[in-house]
Amino acid sequence: MARSIETLSVHGGELRQKAHDSLVTPIILSTAYPFADTQELQEYFRGEYKRGEEYGRYGNPTQQTAEAKLAALDAGEAAMLTATGMAAIVTTLLAMVKPGVHIVITADSYRKTRVFVREFLGKFGVEHTTCEPSVKGIAAAIKSNTRLIVTESPTNPYLNCVDLAALVELAQKKRIKTLIDATLATPYNLQPLTFGVDLVVHSATKYLGGHNDLMAGVVIGNRDIIDAIREHQGMFGAAPSPFTAYMLIRGLKTFAVRMRHQNESGQRIAEFLEQHPKVEQVWYPGLASHSAHVIAKQQMRGYGSLISFTVKGGLAEGSKVVDACQIPYLAPSLGGPESLIEQPALMSYYDKTPEERTALGIRENLIRISAGLESPDDLIADLDQALAKI
Repeated sequence: MARSIETLSVHGGELRQKAHDSLVTPIILSTAYPFADTQELQEYFRGEYKRGEEYGRYGNPTQQTAEAKLAALDAGEAAMLTATGMAAIVTTLLAMVKPGVHIVITADSYRKTRVFVREFLGKFGVEHTTCEPSVKGIAAAIKSNTRLIVTESPTNPYLNCVDLAALVELAQKKRIKTLIDATLATPYNLQPLTFGVDLVVHSATKYLGGHNDLMAGVVIGNRDIIDAIREHQGMFGAAPSPFTAYMLIRGLKTFAVRMRHQNESGQRIAEFLEQHPKVEQVWYPGLASHSAHVIAKQQMRGYGSLISFTVKGGLAEGSKVVDACQIPYLAPSLGGPESLIEQPALMSYYDKTPEERTALGIRENLIRISAGLESPDDLIADLDQALAKI
């Protein structure tokens, strides 16, 4: 029987009968998992005896439950949990490329992902082209040796959405794999695998963990490709702790409930900001004014709680607004119960000059807010009084 994402958030991936008759999945803290005798050991390595991994770097029962739940939420066959979101991206990319191949990556993919592709993979003979975040831009960047397309939907900070159906059609014709970072969408709002995308990555630190208290990443896809990537994880050692896996399972129980609230808050705050006289522009896929609104409306269930906007003025005026806010914390990240606010020019691009930031598309007067679980009425009132300071 098909289950809704609300039910899967609570029960997906978990055995009905758990160890020691526990209601919740327990934390298994063990570095090794003994065999009864050498015969059992040999049968295990021949694939004749099914059981868990023999060593903690290759897997853990609590971790495996978290992976099964994440795979169920994203309509995937299998998932691989990692220590951080970047660990999921790096491990996946290293497993999928080799010298001489070419990667297409969109220009507003996560900055550290672009840095890894450009500066690290480039040292080992992996070519790449950075292109505009659209299917047209991706198509123009494809070469005869392109083997992987990397993009996000929505992107950060301008929340552009890629037409996944068109992207998959293009990629399959060219026999190219597709990797989508869907952290900002979450499985609640978008399931890229159902469009035919090969792999979806999340920073589980954000909405999936949902409480600003853990760091984890996940890559999800069909079992064969995830098993191949997992071989590299065992080598690199970027495994999550059992406690992190337990905390992630715990956070996912309320995932669907949280997303409903945060979708509503994001929409209301974006609509408020768009009408405010001190605001120049708002980027939020749920607004008809957003360039990707039509695509987002076709393929997304909701639009999340991240909103980017520019205020009238420059960097100083943006700082006045941020500092005047009383509810959001000035901090990076997103997706937790506490609202967070920041200026990308300072938080993520402080090392760049204003001219370099402009060249990268980062406006000096840009503010990014992640609405948490507070009342949207209170957040709107707080933003209103803060905007009055400029």
